[in-house]
Amino acid sequence: MAILRGLAKPVRYAALVAGALPALAFPDANLEFLAWFGLVPGLLIMRAAPGAREAAVRGWWFGAGFLMANMYWLAPVLGPGLLLVAVVIGALWTGVAVAAWALLRRPVSARRALAALVVLPSYWLVIEWIRSWQALAGPWAVLGASQWQHPAVLALAAVGGVWLVSFAIVAANTGIVIMLISGTAGLRILGAAATAIVVAAGPVAFALTPAAPVVRRVTVALVQAGVQPTPALQGGASLRLTEAFARSRGGPGHARPDLIVWGESSIAFDLHAYHGQLARLEALSAAEQADILVNQDTTQNGRKSKVAVLVGPAGIAGQYAKTRLVPFGEYIPFRQQLSWLTSISKAAPVNMTPGTGAHNLVAALPGGGRLTMGVLICFESAFPDMSRVDTDHGAQLIVYQTSDTTFQDTWALGQHASYSALRAAETGRPVVQAALTGDSVAFDDRGRLISWSGPARAGVDAVRLGLPSAAARTVYDRLGDYVPWTAVAVVVATAVIALLRAGRRDGRLPIVWRRGHRRTPPAAGPGDQPRSGVMAGGQPDDPVAQ
Repeated sequence: MAILRGLAKPVRYAALVAGALPALAFPDANLEFLAWFGLVPGLLIMRAAPGAREAAVRGWWFGAGFLMANMYWLAPVLGPGLLLVAVVIGALWTGVAVAAWALLRRPVSARRALAALVVLPSYWLVIEWIRSWQALAGPWAVLGASQWQHPAVLALAAVGGVWLVSFAIVAANTGIVIMLISGTAGLRILGAAATAIVVAAGPVAFALTPAAPVVRRVTVALVQAGVQPTPALQGGASLRLTEAFARSRGGPGHARPDLIVWGESSIAFDLHAYHGQLARLEALSAAEQADILVNQDTTQNGRKSKVAVLVGPAGIAGQYAKTRLVPFGEYIPFRQQLSWLTSISKAAPVNMTPGTGAHNLVAALPGGGRLTMGVLICFESAFPDMSRVDTDHGAQLIVYQTSDTTFQDTWALGQHASYSALRAAETGRPVVQAALTGDSVAFDDRGRLISWSGPARAGVDAVRLGLPSAAARTVYDRLGDYVPWTAVAVVVATAVIALLRAGRRDGRLPIVWRRGHRRTPPAAGPGDQPRSGVMAGGQPDDPVAQ
């Protein structure tokens, strides 16, 4: 009965819809400006709850709505399992909701408003960081990724990763809420000033952090095969397009490439076993004087893995096995408990084998030069730590190979491609993504768009890229994930303070030990209740729809 009563509360459905609203800030809707105020309805619903428990429930509904709207395209793979994922992971938003209720319910003081500007973004950031664990679907729909079209905003990513962009967006939404609910001009000015500061932070960082000098330029050919009916034709399409590109390179707009990149699963055969296919690639590489980065599904001893293979005139020059697998698509987390999903969805029937970690490949350039590049596959573009590791190991270029055929004609393709802009800004390296069926993209070292080929196109894009020195580092490269760790510290400190104050208010006082004896201090009387602070309250909460 309690569940039915909960389902009958309209305000919770309003929280669900409010959670779905920010999805419009991401591709393909690309209403990126919405991110700067799209959380306001949800925060208002949370802070107006009659108590912390109801605020937590509303936050849970908000989180479920956020996940279902942003990851709706997983429905063909997960089926009803998508609802399960949204409900389970959506519970993480209860922390944001309780913090919003505690700090932004009336009456709002200057101390609580200032605390909210730090605590709410920190709680949100901790949620994003927890979700970044691969088994929880990875860092998809991280709020900062909505700003992929604006290099001036992405300058914050060069300072603190995508996490700092997310922090700024949530802080701006919190400032707007403070403006809307405050009863005094001073607090409204505080909210407006905080919003203006975080919105301006990106452009200021962009102006103060110039790009690293370009030490050389390379041309990279991105081969997009387009949708083909069979895997064999898929690999053949990439080869035919590359050979046609080689024949036409003397024409206008067709410069000789220094590197050719194919999409994920672009080879239907294992090159270690099919020597005829390898010989054909070797000959093409020799004719073009450029190494070719292909991708194959490798099966050894019954275990399947995704492998990027760099082929030169003399054979295989290096390879990288995909390390971060797609949850449910390539493996099922906690398979022993969740194997039943295979009976109601298209979840992976068996777990693929992950690689051993990110490492660079080195391509030979015409004239005897060498290009050190970080090669990653598909879902790995969502993880900022992997591209940062490659950069730390000397990569001058980040390359992603992907195949999003399963999610063709959904928002997943655009969302996936947009992550390349984030990784470019974070590492200060140009980033390219070659997709089997779209979207293939290229961004410069500040996250500025150079090329974008949508799913309707099959062909080759040759992009000219400026490479920084292998020693060049952004602030994020040097300091790593200090922003989410700081957010964790803020959340832990806030939780400890709240628990201590709640204990004093309820009369649960600590035991004092002295010389082997213990005594409990006398309970505080009504006159000793806290008069201020985060959890003190002071006036009845706002009335809300029940």
